[in-house]
Amino acid sequence: MHPVPWRAYALLAASTSLVGSYVGLSKLLVAAFPIFLLAGLRFGFAAVLMLPWLKKPAHEAPLDARSRWLLFLESFLGNFLFSICMLFGLRQSSAVVAGVIMAGIPAAVALLSWAFLRERLGGRVLAGIACAVGGIALVASGKQGGGAETTPVGALLLLAAVFCEGCYVVIGKKLTAGLGPKRISALINLWGLVLVAPLAIWQALSFDFGAPRVLDWALLGYYAATASVITVWLWMAGLKGLPAAKAGVFMVFLPISTALIGLALGESISALQALAYGLALLGVLLATWPAKEPARP
Repeated sequence: MHPVPWRAYALLAASTSLVGSYVGLSKLLVAAFPIFLLAGLRFGFAAVLMLPWLKKPAHEAPLDARSRWLLFLESFLGNFLFSICMLFGLRQSSAVVAGVIMAGIPAAVALLSWAFLRERLGGRVLAGIACAVGGIALVASGKQGGGAETTPVGALLLLAAVFCEGCYVVIGKKLTAGLGPKRISALINLWGLVLVAPLAIWQALSFDFGAPRVLDWALLGYYAATASVITVWLWMAGLKGLPAAKAGVFMVFLPISTALIGLALGESISALQALAYGLALLGVLLATWPAKEPARP
């Protein structure tokens, strides 16, 4: 049997579960803060937390032009655009429906890793992706209740977030070949702050900073720490030792934890939808179960 990279699996599952939790909780944050200001505060708080991570370790080579470009793209697509599309999309959808759409991330990762990384997709990985995507897509067949109505624009924005996250995984795989997880996390967060700062300052000029509750500021602190610091480090550390397509299957934990937060916020889920999430978890098992080595002659 091939050795099972349990540490990588645990890091990836923890990362995407935390992402799903803040996707669900973001519905509360977008009600308290303007979108661009919220993103700017997130990146700003995280930049302070990650200042020590910006220093180049002695064993790492200096950044070349290609690495700088990949870091910019990683932040622009995976931080800036993903956050904007996700936050605006959540304004016009329920957290459970957001979980349905986010279920497309494993398929997006598989397609992009095949196209840009030339990764070979084995039968087990493809079956796992099919279960993960198909299982959670069943949620769409159940009637949504107890949550916000989802508009076509909201659904399109969340779909755009799916492909942004797919690009984030693929580009991250290239970056982990030469950079450590902490430095990647700090650098792409810094780029995110630079990109959103003009829009955040514009909204800050007319915002009443005394209006948000203590709970809102506490949630913002959690959002900043998880979205920019903890989840990025967990993901990059786990991604380093796995093919991008296999790692992408762990994105199934994102919609599951999003849906759980939706339930906590008063949304509902049917028995069929719960069964669909179980099928999605079966997809993770299919993709990650250790394969037998071919018999030696």
